[in-house]
Amino acid sequence: MTMRVVSFRIGDKPSWGVMTDDVGIIDLGARLGGSVLQRLASGEGVAALADVAEQYSPDLAASEVTLLPPVVCGPKIICIGVNYANRNAEYKDQTPDPEWPSLFMRGQESFTGSGQSLWRPPESPQLDYEGEIVMVIGKAGHRIPQELAMAHVAGYTLMNEGTIRDWVRHAKFNVTQGKNFPCSGAIGPWMVDAAAVGNPAELALETRVNGELRQQDTTANLMFPFDYLVSYLSIFYTLQPGDMISTGTPNGAGARFDPPRYLEPGDVIEVTCPSIGTLSNTVIDDPTAGADMTLQLRSNRQA
Repeated sequence: MTMRVVSFRIGDKPSWGVMTDDVGIIDLGARLGGSVLQRLASGEGVAALADVAEQYSPDLAASEVTLLPPVVCGPKIICIGVNYANRNAEYKDQTPDPEWPSLFMRGQESFTGSGQSLWRPPESPQLDYEGEIVMVIGKAGHRIPQELAMAHVAGYTLMNEGTIRDWVRHAKFNVTQGKNFPCSGAIGPWMVDAAAVGNPAELALETRVNGELRQQDTTANLMFPFDYLVSYLSIFYTLQPGDMISTGTPNGAGARFDPPRYLEPGDVIEVTCPSIGTLSNTVIDDPTAGADMTLQLRSNRQA
């Protein structure tokens, strides 16, 4: 059985388990307790769940639960920017390919799960999509040699690294503001055992908006491949079980069209890697927000 590990809620109660097909979930949280993060931290790999899961029939239909990002409350969500070779050229700024990876951090609350809504904030209409493949760390490590790096990866999932484009330009030296609005991105639908995914240097990735193909590439075109990223990041981080590393998005994001094609309420975004699955979300306006809060801040700054 290919292990597709999910975190979910039933009402307000969190749990986790294994998706046996597209509709059935074995609730291992109810049987074993804990969480996916605790399972990874214990040193038990994703594949080890196969023997446990095969003892049971599905308890729940996918329609009965709310999917969450596969790892909830992991230590770090590390995002790599401009990693596909043709993406650097897409910026049309005549800069050479980078010597080192670009990266930024995101908070857990900026993501939702597959099948849930992405929120467009009132502060900007420039919500954009970025389909990405995510490594989930299963084994802690610091200063990891590149040739040993992939032994630290427990599995893979997908990310729509949703971005508020004008807010990434608020600051001179970082993009943090445009990358951390609540529920502006998504992770899921599940985590797949690394051994079941195949060669990480040959994974296909595509993003569709309302069925229209917008992004398409393979990890063969990464400037910094997965093993390089793990090794590089481990120099200044101690990578921990549950850390997620999003590995970059291909060209074709909405901001790169002329005119730009940003997401609007009702749009459906699907990020697909055949070896992993499909992450799907629909856009709504942020249901928790009132008016644009920057209007008063602009007034205060100019007073």
